[in-house]
Amino acid sequence: MPVLKKFFYALCLFTGLMLFMAPLHAESKKDDDVKPLAYVLQVKGVVSPAMRDLVSRHLIYASERGANIMILQLHTPGGLYNSMQEIIQDILDSSVPVATYVAPAGSHAASAGTYILYASHIAAMAPSTNLGAATPVQMNDSGPQKQQDKDVPTQGSPMDQKMVNDASAYIRSLAEMRGRNAEWAERAVRSAESLTATEALSKKVIDIIADDIPTLLDQMDGRTVKMKEGKTMKLKTRGAVVETVVPDWRHKLLEVITHPNVALLLMSLGFYGLVYEFANPGALLPGIVGAICLLLGLFALNILPINYAGLALIFIGLALMAGEALTPSFGIMGIGGAVAFFAGAMMLIDSDTPDYGVDILVAGSITFVSVAFLSIILAFVLKAQRRPKTTGVEELTTAIGEIMSWSQGQGQVRVTGEVWKAISSGEAILQKGDKVRILAIDGLTLTVEEHKE
Repeated sequence: MPVLKKFFYALCLFTGLMLFMAPLHAESKKDDDVKPLAYVLQVKGVVSPAMRDLVSRHLIYASERGANIMILQLHTPGGLYNSMQEIIQDILDSSVPVATYVAPAGSHAASAGTYILYASHIAAMAPSTNLGAATPVQMNDSGPQKQQDKDVPTQGSPMDQKMVNDASAYIRSLAEMRGRNAEWAERAVRSAESLTATEALSKKVIDIIADDIPTLLDQMDGRTVKMKEGKTMKLKTRGAVVETVVPDWRHKLLEVITHPNVALLLMSLGFYGLVYEFANPGALLPGIVGAICLLLGLFALNILPINYAGLALIFIGLALMAGEALTPSFGIMGIGGAVAFFAGAMMLIDSDTPDYGVDILVAGSITFVSVAFLSIILAFVLKAQRRPKTTGVEELTTAIGEIMSWSQGQGQVRVTGEVWKAISSGEAILQKGDKVRILAIDGLTLTVEEHKE
């Protein structure tokens, strides 16, 4: 019996251990069977607030999906410096490794795109792509100020020198963080150098050249990358499930309304609509559309790098042109308003990218339409408001009536096609057919007097 008892206890202990180890074994097997996830985001166009919003949101989505790697498939001519810095900060703070992949063939990562490539955990390019030309461009009459050699002092104004020096230090710090070619990075800023994919790989500017996403995933597998707070992570990407996403409607809407030309147009339309509504109360549609356009325009300007002096000039210009319609000043306010509006539009966007500002033709067209609308159309509206009333009580007090019948100081009068009961205001003797003028209205009775032509 004691032997059987010991055997029973041993059997129970063994069974318990097997039950305890089974879930662990199953979990381990499950982990081995689960394939890694590669989250691919296609990003192209100007680096802007809309692109920053897109990248930021999908970095969060990639983390929530438990992705092993997020690939930014990039094609950009550059863009806004502030938006670029925000995208880079999102990459540096990301809990998911980010691989920036310049693709497909024919794509490039110019200007701001070069900085983003340098900041990424993995920098990759497809064949027949290029990167570089990362010199900040100052918007001025003399054109871009660039330094031809890093050992030669920057030409141009002190502000140009400050911009180039700051950009050089910024991209060098990114290169040192990722262990990439800092010397060439600085030349890309100071001398606007560019490289093909093959040249970039040979100079250790990028890590990988890959024909497609599966090839890129195979080449990344097993690499160790540096994450935030000094932590490292070994990439597991071979055979990963690829989940490709494209820009959604929110990005497309932001991309449209945050373009400087569109933002200026929305704000102007909003102003026109509200002014028209105030000048002609009850129209409703212009006021509603105007309020929506104005809010959208101001929202776009809120996330764009604007020059507040330019914004102030735009509002002053619109106000002066509206004032010309309300209080005619022989064109002085209208001309002054047009000049202020155009000048403000041209200096509205505070950007180092000439292609990302208000186009001169757009600014000129909106200025012309503003002058036409606020100085001509509103003048017609106000003129129409000053015309004599043609309906209601006001019409009767200015109308001339004809006596239809009259006896003892009262009778009937036809006014504007209607017959009214009327009484005389004085001792004048009236008779049928006489013309009378309406002095007052008391209910349905008119007080009249003889109309002397």
